[in-house]
Amino acid sequence: MNQVTLKNYTKEARLINLYKANAFSLLFFIPVILIYGVPFYLIWGRQDYIEIMRGYFDGNSVHLAIAILLVTVLGIVLHELIHGITWAIFAKRGFKSIKFGIILKMITPYCHCKEPLTTKQYITGAITPSIILGFIPALASLVMGSFPLLIFAIFFTVGAAGDFMIIRLMLKEDQNSLVLDHPSEAGYYVFVKN
Repeated sequence: MNQVTLKNYTKEARLINLYKANAFSLLFFIPVILIYGVPFYLIWGRQDYIEIMRGYFDGNSVHLAIAILLVTVLGIVLHELIHGITWAIFAKRGFKSIKFGIILKMITPYCHCKEPLTTKQYITGAITPSIILGFIPALASLVMGSFPLLIFAIFFTVGAAGDFMIIRLMLKEDQNSLVLDHPSEAGYYVFVKN
């Protein structure tokens, strides 16, 4: 949609509250742990999961803590990069339309697409990190019996809670509508025909 045709549209903001998104994330842990953890437990049985984690680091809790921190930071960077790569595929200007940053007041990293996308394209980019970093590792953990992979999957599925909230908002829109990622808030603008 070019600037000429945008004149026939009104831009309406659809935002989520980051405080509510963070609270939702905490509550979201419970169903995710049940959905991923119960099948894992049923397949692989009772184990000493703390010892399994320590075993990867020769019982050294400091090394375990450092590894968890590094995996967390790397996973957060990957999460935002996956958003960017997916949206860049749909954006006419590719990666030139993608911006990364951090909302300092909430210490929340973000990926922003500076170009309007269809609702379907935006949703695809919004859900892709949870699939790659959450759902696929969860399935792999069930197949391999890997408890660390299960923890990774739980953490990065819950880490996509804000994305799920935005997707939920977007599902109320016409799926062919154009949406523009909000540049400074968690949410988007939808272009509604006048």
